[in-house]
Amino acid sequence: MAAMAEPNPFTEAKRRAHVEAAFAVDEVRLANRNAGILLEALRHDVTPVGLHYLLNHFDVPYVADDRWQLALHGHVLRPMSLSLADLKARPARTLRVTMECAGNGRGLLTPRYPSMPWLHEAVGTAEWTGTALKGVLELAQLDDAVTEIAFIGADRGFDRGVEHSFGRSLKRELALSDDVLLAWAMNGEPLPPQHGYPLRLIVPGWYGMGNVKWLSRIEALAQPYQGFQQAVGYRYRPAPGLPGTPVTHMRVKALLVPPGIPDWYSRHRLLDAGPTEVFGRAWSGGGVPIVRVEVGINGRWQQASLDPPHSKFAWQAWRYLWQAQAGEYALACRATDANGESQPLEPRWDSGGFGNNAVQGVRVWVR
Repeated sequence: MAAMAEPNPFTEAKRRAHVEAAFAVDEVRLANRNAGILLEALRHDVTPVGLHYLLNHFDVPYVADDRWQLALHGHVLRPMSLSLADLKARPARTLRVTMECAGNGRGLLTPRYPSMPWLHEAVGTAEWTGTALKGVLELAQLDDAVTEIAFIGADRGFDRGVEHSFGRSLKRELALSDDVLLAWAMNGEPLPPQHGYPLRLIVPGWYGMGNVKWLSRIEALAQPYQGFQQAVGYRYRPAPGLPGTPVTHMRVKALLVPPGIPDWYSRHRLLDAGPTEVFGRAWSGGGVPIVRVEVGINGRWQQASLDPPHSKFAWQAWRYLWQAQAGEYALACRATDANGESQPLEPRWDSGGFGNNAVQGVRVWVR
């Protein structure tokens, strides 16, 4: 009996159908190529490099040190190519930034879009060192007609039958803000290959897709950038087929470190009765501060205490002292930011699985 021919991914441009089935082999393959933070590592103010979440759309490019150049062209008076040494000779700055994948929580939606099947773990906080994008753009002298700046990486592949290099853009005003970096170091060390060596963009407060890795060129545009990941890929759609709205800033969110010890397979938790500190992190996008975190214990909400914030764009620690008694419990946490935005109790469904900031739930048995 002849095997059924699989669809050709290089010619099939159709969007994948939503599913309610078990995770497919292709999804498992993506999960083996990428990695999320271990939730117990939320204890670290700065996530160790090997524990920071990782999502790469295509292959990790091999970049030869002696040949890499950053091209800056388009509607500029001074097109240029800059080496890493050129960039490092400019004023440097280090920012502590929490970064979350826009698809974090996709695997918890029903039905879900087949893609990287994140649950809660696609987040991390690192200290990024680089030079301000603003200064480099000023050096190139943008034309008055420029409205967007596009950032193109060295990684290239297919998505829904479209061949492209991964790219995103920023509006001119944001690109010229003080906090957007061209970063060459992560936690004080050169960028690892998987995190964008030798240079990546850091856009504090945005979901990870805006932080283009393996940056190879910057284009000053007088019209909206039409790259696939900008115009088609990363857009909120309440139903398939809609044009959607762009995915930009992270939504308010909190996660807790699961207390006690785990069951190997289910990750359900067991702990002994008595005083237990429930600890976690909370963050929001665009530098908006967190004003409240609540801990839910079997649906009853209590306010947690917030540690002082470290920096504008980094997550904030919170803690709650729970007098745990024998029994079975459902723990949850919910953050509210200074704009009054709070996490929903149930996921907001999105066609691409983006922006799921519903509260995290953890099953706990107390003995």
